Amino acid sequence: MSSRTSAVSRSVTIRRAVARDAKRLTRLVRGSGAYTGMYAAAVAGYRVGPDYIEAHRAFVAVGAGEHEGRVLGFYSLVLAPPELDLLFVADEVQGRGIGRLLVAHMRSEARAAGLDRVKVVSHLPAEGFYHRAGAVRTGTARANPPAVPWDRPEFEFRIPPA
Repeated sequence: MSSRTSAVSRSVTIRRAVARDAKRLTRLVRGSGAYTGMYAAAVAGYRVGPDYIEAHRAFVAVGAGEHEGRVLGFYSLVLAPPELDLLFVADEVQGRGIGRLLVAHMRSEARAAGLDRVKVVSHLPAEGFYHRAGAVRTGTARANPPAVPWDRPEFEFRIPPA
């Protein structure tokens, strides 16, 4: 981890998402640089609503220091069936360890919930990140037009007992 990475990740707090975070999370999803060009349609009308936040284990990474109070990323863990439904990091802080912090937190939450594995259907540009974060490729989710007109890699995080 570089000094730049560790400095940013040390200044991040992860907390449970609340209803008032919904608009910020929606903006993070819709503004993601990973969803431009042919991928833009996948998030164009996407909404992370208060109802979604209440129904799932959603957590936000909030910055300190130069990023004081800013939502830098978030994830959502669905318990049944176990799946990492959403994971986004703000474009301008990618590569600084926030995604890895969120994955580590998700693994801890999954373990506390008694899960032994968590599935991820990855966005194509995020495939390398999930591999580096310790997920194991398990297959391919086939295209589901018109919502998602391309195949996507499936991974799983294996969650060892405490």
